[in-house]
Order: sequence, then structure tokens, then C-alpha cells
Amino acid sequence: MRIGVVTFPGTLDDRDALRAIRIAGGTPVSLWHGDDDIQGVDAVVLPGGFSYGDYLRCGAIARFAPVMNTIAKLAGPPDQVAPGLPVLGICNGFQVLTESHLLPGALVRNEKQQFVCRDQKLRIERTSTSWTNAYSQNDEIVVPLKNGEGGFVADEPTLDRLEGEGRVVARYLEGNPNGSYRDIAGISNASGTVVGLMPHPEHATEALYGPEGTDGCDGLPFFTSALQGVLSA
Repeated sequence: MRIGVVTFPGTLDDRDALRAIRIAGGTPVSLWHGDDDIQGVDAVVLPGGFSYGDYLRCGAIARFAPVMNTIAKLAGPPDQVAPGLPVLGICNGFQVLTESHLLPGALVRNEKQQFVCRDQKLRIERTSTSWTNAYSQNDEIVVPLKNGEGGFVADEPTLDRLEGEGRVVARYLEGNPNGSYRDIAGISNASGTVVGLMPHPEHATEALYGPEGTDGCDGLPFFTSALQGVLSA
């Protein structure tokens, strides 16, 4: 399975995502923001970083990149039930997904106006997605988190709809690091093919290199999930 990783100007976690895909057993493919050809990949990762320097608003410029025009067309609208192109947006990639309207809501400055960098405990609450089907329901994992604008916000009807439709993929445990509404760390589209996640699973895919107190590989199932191709949403 070939999984593309997009590099925008300012992206810094693209190499980590490429390595995670390789460790999971997939074939990583580098994609450039200025190209509208995604080289026939089976799935796409939008990695973390500071696309276009985060000028204007995080992800607001990246959404207009030629590669995003192609990805948005193949991924389909957020309420589409039929599966489209699987896309995982991590941190800045999550911001790009909301700015592109592939996912609802927005990411805003952290509640305490401070950059946060720490190991973060999460509970996986939706396993019927392209990126979490290798987990079990309510699995608790620890992966790194690092963001200054990671607070997920949406109006109450949208939050209720996400909860009611089971589209909250992951929720923060043992402390909300950024003021995200309802402790939401990640959400999906209706079909479960598009997932946005603020913490970084690509930094927890190798033994001895992940957070202390774990085997270091709590994030690896995000990438093996895509390889299994179980689109049960």
C-alpha cells in the first residue's frame, strides 16, 4: 500500500511520518504541495509543522495548495457516508483539514496562551475509521503532543452531532492540554476515512523512542490501520 505524505513550506514532521509508514510496512511516497498529482497513492498523511509559517491562520493558506485541491476532491465532503480517499491530518494537518472543510470545527490558541509539549494520554473512542481500526474500543495510549494552537472548538450543535454520530476518534485523559471542547483530541468525517488528530502518533512508532512508561509504539496502529484497509465506517 502506498501512502503519500505532503510537504508544505514550513512542514517539519514529514520525515517522521514517512518513517512511520515504512515501519508499519507500507510504501511511503513524498508529495509536494505545489503538485496537483498525488501519484496514485492509496492514502495521504498531512503532517505536523507550520505550513506557510502559520501566517494568516494555521492551515488557512495550505488549504489553497494545488495538492489540497486534488485531495479534497478525492476525500469528499465531511458528511459523505461513502468512503473516499483516506486522509490523516496530524496537528498542523488537522488544522489544514478544518480549514479545507473536510472536517468541521476549528483549532484555536491554547487556552493558557502557551505552547505545550508533553507526553499525552488519550482514549481511542472510534475504531471504525481507516486510521484506528487496529485499536480496540477505549484503548488508552500515550503519544507526544506539541502545539500552540490545538484547542478544538465548534458550536454546540456541531459538538452534539459529532458525539451523537460517534465521530469523536480520541479524547484527552488525565488533563486537557489546550482547552479543547469536551476534551476532544481527534475527530473524523462521517465515513471514517478522514481523521484529524492533534497529538503526534508518528513520534511513537519505535521501541525505546516513544514516551516513557510505554513500549514506545502506541502510535503505530494509526499507520497499520491504514494498511489493513478496514473501512468499517
